[in-house]
Amino acid sequence: MTIKNWNIEQMTGYKPITTFYMDFGLAEKFGIDAIKETYNRSLKSWAFDYTYITELVMVLNWKIWEHYENDEKLAKIYNDLWENAKKWVHEHFNEVELNYYYRTTD
Repeated sequence: MTIKNWNIEQMTGYKPITTFYMDFGLAEKFGIDAIKETYNRSLKSWAFDYTYITELVMVLNWKIWEHYENDEKLAKIYNDLWENAKKWVHEHFNEVELNYYYRTTD
């Protein structure tokens, strides 16, 4: 089973700190329920770490763009999860955490 490599570091200089991109790539092989479970597990497990949640939002956004031309249904799932994660961030991050989030995702 081949899982695509996240080339964000080569493109932007951001060095990934999690395995979220790989986790979602693997989940895609098992379908939409696996993707949603990966999202729920990731958010629940790492809610205390704003740097990880920031990267989760980045991965979800990347996955939207990865699939929007070839798999509209999958892109929509990722978009819904991305919107949910962004809302979660705004409800739970404090000012310092939001500053990190905006600096990193900008």
